[in-house]
Amino acid sequence: MAEQQIHHRTVTVRGHEIFYREAGPADAPALLLLHGFPTSSYMFRDLIPRLAGSFRVIAPDHLGFGHSAAPSAQEFDYTFAELAALTSEFTEEIGLDRFALYIQDYGAPIGLRLALAHPERITAIVTQNGNAYEEGLGAEAWAPVLALIADRNPKTEAQVRAIRSLDGIRWQYETGVPAEYRSLLNPDAWHHDAALMAREGQDDIQLGLIADYGDNFALYPAFQEYFRTSRVPLLAVWGEGDEVFVPAGAEAFRRDLPDAEIHLLPTGHFALETHAPAIAELIGDFLTRRVGVRP
Repeated sequence: MAEQQIHHRTVTVRGHEIFYREAGPADAPALLLLHGFPTSSYMFRDLIPRLAGSFRVIAPDHLGFGHSAAPSAQEFDYTFAELAALTSEFTEEIGLDRFALYIQDYGAPIGLRLALAHPERITAIVTQNGNAYEEGLGAEAWAPVLALIADRNPKTEAQVRAIRSLDGIRWQYETGVPAEYRSLLNPDAWHHDAALMAREGQDDIQLGLIADYGDNFALYPAFQEYFRTSRVPLLAVWGEGDEVFVPAGAEAFRRDLPDAEIHLLPTGHFALETHAPAIAELIGDFLTRRVGVRP
């Protein structure tokens, strides 16, 4: 099959420009890639070409991230509920009515909220360090975030601001990556993220989202009930060295989905930076078996 080119597009949703990357045959089974913090669809740059031969792959930048519009926190209510609703409207705007989900970090609560609202649209879930269980929360990494959620004040805000600094972002890329894979980490990734996180208005946007994360915890029981009732095919490909979302979060999926396929990889939070070929192979095999490919 000929190599698929990646298209870079925008669409307007609720008056806001949403940027997305798209590749693959229009009539192929669709895969919606939802990125996490502090990155964007740029995190999928090595994955998309590896899947686009058999799947229609679509990767938007969440509002406030990447190349999408970033209205101020006074102009848009940056909550996970609103980002999920906007993502749902995005899929409708581009005519995407049935698709598998790839969820990572922030992409997990956004994608799972979408699945709760429209379970009939979801063909399968690939979770790459995308959490839905309390045991998946790394205690040390989450301590300042939980403090902010419990009581947002200047002191707790200051403790989490470091998360979006260059050093804080680099920590997320490097932590948990064994020495033999460190040379695969491209510093362009964290410099790219840090530059976007340093834009005017990002402080209020990101603090608001972090403070709202507790609303996702309240939905964990609903996410787990969705797994049990839908029996959605699920593949977990997890960087086992991740200190933000620890491996227990991957193993927990089997509690509600006994047929979940779980692979712990020797890498960290951003597993695609070191293991894109292996993850692409796992996803291709999983979706081919569980969803099918076009004739």
